[in-house]
Amino acid sequence: MSNLIQKVFNNIWPMLVVFIVAIVLIRFFYLRNHRERFCLYKELSYLISIIYIWLLFEILTMTEINSSGGVNIIPFSEIMRYKFGTQMFNYNVFGNILIFLPFGYLIGVYVNPKKIWPIIITTLMTSIAVEFVQLQIGRSFDIDDIILNLIGGVGGYLLYIGLSAIHRHLPDIFKSELFYNIISLVLILLFAVYILGYWGVIFK
Repeated sequence: MSNLIQKVFNNIWPMLVVFIVAIVLIRFFYLRNHRERFCLYKELSYLISIIYIWLLFEILTMTEINSSGGVNIIPFSEIMRYKFGTQMFNYNVFGNILIFLPFGYLIGVYVNPKKIWPIIITTLMTSIAVEFVQLQIGRSFDIDDIILNLIGGVGGYLLYIGLSAIHRHLPDIFKSELFYNIISLVLILLFAVYILGYWGVIFK
């Protein structure tokens, strides 16, 4: 999965750079014109969320992954084809779960539902839409992928619930905007160092 993410990043980084610059500037002038207060960690979380959704669907709609097509509507039939612990099992089972963990978490953050049904419905319908699109571009429609994506989405929501419970019991200093802004600034600097190093390798 990490190799796949790296491959996607290699393909889209030029467009990603332009996209980030445009979004940051639009957001800056929006806050300025509407006289809203700037909060670094909130703005960073919005940006990361947008980039995640973009990368998610770039990965899920890559035609190079599988060009065989086909439809599988029998639950668990594809999962059972792979031996537990093998690379194919990890890629197809754990990969489909892990890639939707942030999706469920983000729904929890932005919707903050009192019940789990919004998470289930949103993840389920999104995954079905992805599988339908995959079928139209030469890949396959697989009910097992939908099941695994749903598990990932629900798992992400449970992660949100758990982290929210931990957050409520933290000392006040760890709940302050200053603390989160400092963490966000450190993350930005680390990402900048990584990108500069990445480009240094490319343009060496």
